[in-house]
Amino acid sequence: MASKSTSQGIGPKQRQLRVGELIRRNLSDVLARGDVHDPDLERISITVGEVRMSTDLKVATAYVLPLGGKFADEALAALRRNTGELRHLISKNMTLKFTPQLRFVLDETFDRMDETRRLFADETVQRDIAQPDDDEDA
Repeated sequence: MASKSTSQGIGPKQRQLRVGELIRRNLSDVLARGDVHDPDLERISITVGEVRMSTDLKVATAYVLPLGGKFADEALAALRRNTGELRHLISKNMTLKFTPQLRFVLDETFDRMDETRRLFADETVQRDIAQPDDDEDA
């Protein structure tokens, strides 16, 4: 009997990573060139930080952020409104059997990095880091 392979606790497979990066590059190119005819997308510069693929490669979740973090909700709404056109434009440059369904999520990586920097800059944390361990002498 064949064992079911689940992705619990296991990272993405090489093919998922490769297809995700291919979609990220194509999506970035399409948005940079302004191929989508939507005034909201034309006035906002959008960064595509990462694209994560589902295990069956049929759903691509793109983590996006407008330049400077401003107008994030408007950018996300515009991307979701133009999902069909973006999917069509991306499929032109790829040789996949199926073009994955696109989902857009705000990329919060930069917010988490700022919070981490803020925590490390805290006076209490700095004092704890600089304090030598008394246990080492004993």
